[in-house]
Amino acid sequence: MTGNSPGATGPRPTDTLTALAHTHAVATAYTTDRGHRADVSPDTLVAVLAACGVDASTEATARAALAAHRQEQAGRLLPPCVVIRVPGEGAPNDSPTLPALRLPLHTDTHVQWESGATTALVPELPPGHHTLHVRTPDGRRAHAPLLAVPDRLPAPADRTWGFLIQLYSVLSRRSWGMGDLGDLAELASWSGRALRAGFVQLGPLHAVEPGPLPDPSPYRPSSRRFADPMHVRVEAVPEYAYLDPAARPAVDHLAARARQLNDAVLDGSSLIDREAVRDLKHRALRAVHDVPLSPGRAAAFAAFVEREGQGLTDHATWCALADVHGGAWRSWPAELRDPRSPAVARAREELAGAVDHHRWLAWVTDEQLAAAQAAAVGAGMPVGLVHDLAVGVAPEGADAWALQRCLAAGMSVGAPPDDFNRRGQDWGQPPWRPDALAAEGYRPFAELLRSGLRHAGALRVDHVMGLSRLWWVPEGRPPTEGTYVGYDRNAMLGVLALEAYRAGAGVIGEDLGTVEDGMREELAGRGMLGTSVQRFEYLGGSAGRHGPLPPDQWRAECLATLTTHDLPTTAAWLSGEHVDLRARLGLLTRPEADEKAAAAAERDGWLAELTRLGLLPDPDGEVAALHRFLRLTPARMLGVWLPDATGDRRPQNLPGTAAAHPNWRLPVADARGRPVPLEELPAFALLRTLADVFAPRPPHPNEHHTNDTKNVHENANENENETKERHGRPGSC
Repeated sequence: MTGNSPGATGPRPTDTLTALAHTHAVATAYTTDRGHRADVSPDTLVAVLAACGVDASTEATARAALAAHRQEQAGRLLPPCVVIRVPGEGAPNDSPTLPALRLPLHTDTHVQWESGATTALVPELPPGHHTLHVRTPDGRRAHAPLLAVPDRLPAPADRTWGFLIQLYSVLSRRSWGMGDLGDLAELASWSGRALRAGFVQLGPLHAVEPGPLPDPSPYRPSSRRFADPMHVRVEAVPEYAYLDPAARPAVDHLAARARQLNDAVLDGSSLIDREAVRDLKHRALRAVHDVPLSPGRAAAFAAFVEREGQGLTDHATWCALADVHGGAWRSWPAELRDPRSPAVARAREELAGAVDHHRWLAWVTDEQLAAAQAAAVGAGMPVGLVHDLAVGVAPEGADAWALQRCLAAGMSVGAPPDDFNRRGQDWGQPPWRPDALAAEGYRPFAELLRSGLRHAGALRVDHVMGLSRLWWVPEGRPPTEGTYVGYDRNAMLGVLALEAYRAGAGVIGEDLGTVEDGMREELAGRGMLGTSVQRFEYLGGSAGRHGPLPPDQWRAECLATLTTHDLPTTAAWLSGEHVDLRARLGLLTRPEADEKAAAAAERDGWLAELTRLGLLPDPDGEVAALHRFLRLTPARMLGVWLPDATGDRRPQNLPGTAAAHPNWRLPVADARGRPVPLEELPAFALLRTLADVFAPRPPHPNEHHTNDTKNVHENANENENETKERHGRPGSC
């Protein structure tokens, strides 16, 4: 099958255009989710190559570009970046070897270490960002970044479990209208001590664009390197206690208005209003910033500014300029669109006070992130916080302005047509340029990873497949007219491993959906976990769906959970009301009766599997039984979606909707839809039951536990015949 969508045909690219595309890792065809070949149109190839700085608009320019590329490659002594894998902890101390470089005989080779030392390539070359230098016998010299990356991350010491949350939705009675970093520290401290949880996984806390938030999704941020100050607990900033008496009444008034917002969310009369919360906090924090820092605090702030360097300066400058010109930098005066222009340097001086304020906001946010992770570790959590790295950034945001040299202008990341969305997807985020990243030794990528890992026990990487290839969509065209662009998987995963290794943290790749061959195996080989969700785990894969995948056939190298923020809660999935919701909103792609029948068959197949395993009937209900199923898998990490533990029936996000559903604005609620403040979580019996499923308390001498893993497996065969009689073929969907 040809064309960018099933059944489509069109002109094919010339041999020259095809060869030029391949030299830049631009796919001229791809395999659809149904196994068919789809050819990419010449117009798409020309547009994508243009975004990579290659003119292929005519046959003549394409020939010239191809010839120039071949000549440049022939004259290179070194590739733009060299990546080697070095032994990690506990691995044999073999000498690292360079990849085949095609250097002349007797070429002198040495390495300048990241520390500044210069040596030959030796076994003790440490992981890091080094520089490789070569000199040929005829006097030619060259150098290139040399990334020494750990071969494998250390495996987690023990199996652990934890909550999956969206922080804004977990409010306490002390919040300012949405959950904040103070609430996160409290949740981690309580769940670690009282429930023996090992981690709390968060949605992205990235900085968002200023101004109105028509799309409050945390997955389309302004910056992935810095967290948003609206997550700060204002009262926890040390200078808050020393507010000037003249400023105190105004800040108290802002706090009172925030309490009103918070009360309205918790009594169910209002949704979470991020814009209002952000406005109140920013006004209060401006007053707190006016309080002089003590000598120790001033030194800590100076150290933070020095550590973050140019990246923080760029971010704070963009924020200060956005305060004046608005958040859409491509509409700013032309001289301010280049972060390295003299005009921007002058503006930074003129706006020095605002730039300093935004640096300070980044610092106090970073401090509270550190405090939350310290609370988690102090509560005995072996992992602590698991932060989330979004796949990209908004095209008008801070990162897109500061890193425009490394991003593909005129392109957007998305997904090709598939059974989930036959029109494909356009996420509105500019992709990395593979050539620009390599030329900079992948430092921009490393720096944002370093920020995400600094106060984390692990980092979840959204759409981790994007480290190998991304679907590029030219601006103004539908997602069906995109194509895949490849990245150096060894380098991208290597940088991820290097930064996680340095932080002493783990990596969890979100690898749901269409995954390139070998990607999951490579993640596992590097000691990185994947993500397994019960709704997608079937014999024969999710496409074949030949029945639920038995627990002993699940992969071990993963975080396993029942659902995600983009899927129905488990209570809604069991009741079938998720279909009712989609029907009311006009989102069904087939008759409602067919959708309901399919949903019921899927659910009944899973309930049959639970019965076969002896997990049903369960006095604690089907939600508890499904979590007991997760316990039977070999997964290293087990996640509980917090709304599942309170009986919430509403999805946090319903893909394909904007105004029709209150995406990203709902507090955690109970089965009746009543918002649940953080202070009431300990009273939920189901929540305590699920904690005991994954981290059972030491038994009392008079207690007898019979429903353990051994007995469950023994019950499986005994109950299989009964299951067939009640549900038909086990697991049929």
